[in-house]
Amino acid sequence: MEAFFSSTLAVAIAEIGDKTQLLALFLAARFAQKNAIIAGIFIATLLNHFVSALLGTWLAQFLSPDMMKWIVGISFIAVGLWLLIPDKEDETDSRWLKYGAFSATLVLFFLAEIGDKTQIATVLLAAKYQDTVGVVAGSVLGLMLVTVPVVYVGEMLMKRIPAKTIRWAACVLFCILGVLTLSGGGISL
Repeated sequence: MEAFFSSTLAVAIAEIGDKTQLLALFLAARFAQKNAIIAGIFIATLLNHFVSALLGTWLAQFLSPDMMKWIVGISFIAVGLWLLIPDKEDETDSRWLKYGAFSATLVLFFLAEIGDKTQIATVLLAAKYQDTVGVVAGSVLGLMLVTVPVVYVGEMLMKRIPAKTIRWAACVLFCILGVLTLSGGGISL
Protein backbone atom coordinates (compact mmCIF):
# COMPACT_ATOMS: atom_id res chain seq x y z
CA MET A 1 0.00 0.00 0.00
CA GLU A 2 2.95 2.33 0.59
CA ALA A 3 3.84 2.18 -3.11
CA PHE A 4 0.26 3.02 -4.07
CA PHE A 5 -0.13 5.98 -1.69
CA SER A 6 3.36 7.37 -2.33
CA SER A 7 2.84 7.13 -6.10
CA THR A 8 -0.58 8.77 -5.91
CA LEU A 9 0.71 11.70 -3.88
CA ALA A 10 3.97 12.19 -5.78
CA VAL A 11 2.41 12.07 -9.25
CA ALA A 12 -0.59 14.21 -8.28
CA ILE A 13 1.64 16.98 -6.99
CA ALA A 14 4.08 16.70 -9.90
CA GLU A 15 1.26 16.87 -12.45
CA ILE A 16 -0.20 20.19 -11.26
CA GLY A 17 0.78 22.82 -13.80
CA ASP A 18 2.56 20.24 -15.97
CA LYS A 19 2.44 20.34 -19.78
CA THR A 20 0.06 17.37 -19.90
CA GLN A 21 -2.33 19.19 -17.61
CA LEU A 22 -2.13 22.18 -19.94
CA LEU A 23 -2.78 19.80 -22.84
CA ALA A 24 -5.90 18.53 -21.04
CA LEU A 25 -7.05 22.13 -20.66
CA PHE A 26 -6.49 22.75 -24.38
CA LEU A 27 -8.36 19.58 -25.39
CA ALA A 28 -11.26 20.44 -23.08
CA ALA A 29 -11.51 23.85 -24.73
CA ARG A 30 -11.39 22.26 -28.20
CA PHE A 31 -13.83 19.35 -27.72
CA ALA A 32 -17.22 19.20 -26.03
CA GLN A 33 -16.96 15.45 -25.30
CA LYS A 34 -15.41 15.66 -21.82
CA ASN A 35 -15.86 11.95 -21.05
CA ALA A 36 -14.05 11.00 -24.26
CA ILE A 37 -11.16 13.26 -23.26
CA ILE A 38 -11.01 11.69 -19.79
CA ALA A 39 -11.08 8.16 -21.29
CA GLY A 40 -8.24 9.09 -23.65
CA ILE A 41 -6.18 10.53 -20.77
CA PHE A 42 -6.81 7.42 -18.65
CA ILE A 43 -5.80 4.91 -21.31
CA ALA A 44 -2.77 6.92 -22.46
CA THR A 45 -1.58 7.32 -18.86
CA LEU A 46 -2.22 3.68 -18.00
CA LEU A 47 -0.18 2.48 -21.00
CA ASN A 48 2.62 4.98 -20.48
CA HIS A 49 2.95 4.46 -16.74
CA PHE A 50 2.68 0.66 -17.03
CA VAL A 51 5.67 0.59 -19.38
CA SER A 52 7.49 3.05 -17.11
CA ALA A 53 6.87 0.95 -14.00
CA LEU A 54 8.02 -2.20 -15.78
CA LEU A 55 11.21 -0.40 -16.75
CA GLY A 56 11.81 0.75 -13.16
CA THR A 57 11.17 -2.73 -11.75
CA TRP A 58 13.38 -4.32 -14.40
CA LEU A 59 16.26 -1.91 -13.77
CA ALA A 60 16.09 -2.60 -10.04
CA GLN A 61 16.77 -6.33 -10.66
CA PHE A 62 20.23 -5.61 -12.07
CA LEU A 63 21.48 -3.23 -9.42
CA SER A 64 22.48 -3.92 -5.84
CA PRO A 65 20.12 -2.56 -3.19
CA ASP A 66 22.77 -0.04 -2.12
CA MET A 67 23.30 1.16 -5.71
CA MET A 68 19.52 1.39 -6.22
CA LYS A 69 19.21 3.45 -3.05
CA TRP A 70 21.74 5.99 -4.36
CA ILE A 71 20.37 6.11 -7.91
CA VAL A 72 16.74 6.44 -6.80
CA GLY A 73 17.50 8.86 -3.96
CA ILE A 74 19.59 11.21 -6.11
CA SER A 75 17.08 10.90 -8.97
CA PHE A 76 14.20 11.90 -6.68
CA ILE A 77 16.13 15.01 -5.66
CA ALA A 78 16.97 15.74 -9.33
CA VAL A 79 13.29 15.42 -10.33
CA GLY A 80 12.37 17.68 -7.41
CA LEU A 81 14.77 20.36 -8.64
CA TRP A 82 13.57 19.82 -12.23
CA LEU A 83 10.04 20.61 -11.06
CA LEU A 84 11.16 24.15 -10.30
CA ILE A 85 11.62 24.75 -14.03
CA PRO A 86 8.25 25.73 -15.55
CA ASP A 87 7.13 23.78 -18.59
CA LYS A 88 7.17 25.64 -21.86
CA GLU A 89 3.83 25.69 -23.62
CA ASP A 90 4.35 23.38 -26.56
CA GLU A 91 2.29 23.85 -29.66
CA THR A 92 -0.18 21.00 -29.89
CA ASP A 93 0.09 19.05 -33.11
CA SER A 94 -3.24 19.89 -34.71
CA ARG A 95 -3.12 17.04 -37.24
CA TRP A 96 -4.38 14.68 -34.51
CA LEU A 97 -7.39 16.86 -33.69
CA LYS A 98 -9.26 15.75 -36.80
CA TYR A 99 -9.62 12.23 -35.33
CA GLY A 100 -11.98 13.37 -32.58
CA ALA A 101 -11.80 13.89 -28.84
CA PHE A 102 -10.88 10.36 -27.73
CA SER A 103 -8.30 9.55 -30.42
CA ALA A 104 -6.69 12.98 -30.34
CA THR A 105 -6.44 12.85 -26.54
CA LEU A 106 -5.08 9.30 -26.51
CA VAL A 107 -2.31 10.04 -29.02
CA LEU A 108 -1.40 13.55 -27.86
CA PHE A 109 -1.45 12.70 -24.17
CA PHE A 110 0.62 9.53 -24.65
CA LEU A 111 3.22 11.45 -26.67
CA ALA A 112 3.29 14.38 -24.23
CA GLU A 113 3.82 12.02 -21.31
CA ILE A 114 6.99 10.51 -22.84
CA GLY A 115 9.94 11.87 -20.92
CA ASP A 116 7.61 13.90 -18.70
CA LYS A 117 8.26 14.40 -14.98
CA THR A 118 5.43 12.08 -14.02
CA GLN A 119 6.76 9.32 -16.29
CA ILE A 120 10.24 9.64 -14.78
CA ALA A 121 8.69 9.67 -11.30
CA THR A 122 6.81 6.45 -12.14
CA VAL A 123 10.06 4.74 -13.22
CA LEU A 124 11.75 5.85 -9.98
CA LEU A 125 8.83 4.85 -7.76
CA ALA A 126 8.66 1.39 -9.37
CA ALA A 127 12.42 0.96 -8.90
CA LYS A 128 12.12 2.01 -5.26
CA TYR A 129 9.09 -0.06 -4.28
CA GLN A 130 9.36 -3.04 -6.68
CA ASP A 131 5.56 -3.00 -6.88
CA THR A 132 4.49 -2.50 -10.49
CA VAL A 133 0.76 -2.77 -9.81
CA GLY A 134 0.80 -0.47 -6.79
CA VAL A 135 2.92 2.15 -8.52
CA VAL A 136 0.91 2.08 -11.77
CA ALA A 137 -2.41 2.22 -9.91
CA GLY A 138 -1.16 5.05 -7.71
CA SER A 139 0.50 7.07 -10.46
CA VAL A 140 -2.53 6.80 -12.76
CA LEU A 141 -4.86 7.73 -9.89
CA GLY A 142 -2.64 10.68 -8.94
CA LEU A 143 -2.58 11.98 -12.50
CA MET A 144 -6.32 11.52 -12.93
CA LEU A 145 -7.12 13.23 -9.60
CA VAL A 146 -5.56 16.49 -10.77
CA THR A 147 -6.28 16.23 -14.50
CA VAL A 148 -9.99 15.35 -14.53
CA PRO A 149 -10.99 18.56 -12.72
CA VAL A 150 -9.01 20.51 -15.32
CA VAL A 151 -11.11 18.98 -18.06
CA TYR A 152 -14.27 20.28 -16.37
CA VAL A 153 -13.22 23.47 -14.57
CA GLY A 154 -9.64 24.02 -15.66
CA GLU A 155 -9.47 27.72 -16.24
CA MET A 156 -10.98 28.53 -12.86
CA LEU A 157 -8.54 26.19 -11.05
CA MET A 158 -5.48 27.50 -12.88
CA LYS A 159 -6.31 31.06 -11.82
CA ARG A 160 -6.66 30.14 -8.13
CA ILE A 161 -3.54 28.01 -7.60
CA PRO A 162 -0.27 29.77 -8.38
CA ALA A 163 1.96 27.52 -10.50
CA LYS A 164 5.07 28.67 -8.61
CA THR A 165 3.60 27.51 -5.28
CA ILE A 166 2.74 24.11 -6.73
CA ARG A 167 6.21 23.69 -8.28
CA TRP A 168 7.86 24.45 -4.91
CA ALA A 169 5.57 22.03 -3.04
CA ALA A 170 6.31 19.28 -5.56
CA CYS A 171 10.05 20.04 -5.35
CA VAL A 172 9.98 19.70 -1.56
CA LEU A 173 8.03 16.41 -1.76
CA PHE A 174 10.46 14.82 -4.22
CA CYS A 175 13.50 16.07 -2.28
CA ILE A 176 12.04 14.57 0.91
CA LEU A 177 11.50 11.26 -0.92
CA GLY A 178 15.12 11.44 -2.09
CA VAL A 179 16.51 12.15 1.38
CA LEU A 180 14.36 9.41 2.92
CA THR A 181 15.55 6.97 0.26
CA LEU A 182 19.21 7.89 0.78
CA SER A 183 18.87 7.59 4.57
CA GLY A 184 17.31 4.13 4.19
CA GLY A 185 13.91 5.25 5.38
CA GLY A 186 10.62 5.16 3.57
CA ILE A 187 7.61 7.36 3.43
CA SER A 188 4.52 6.28 5.26
CA LEU A 189 1.25 7.91 4.42
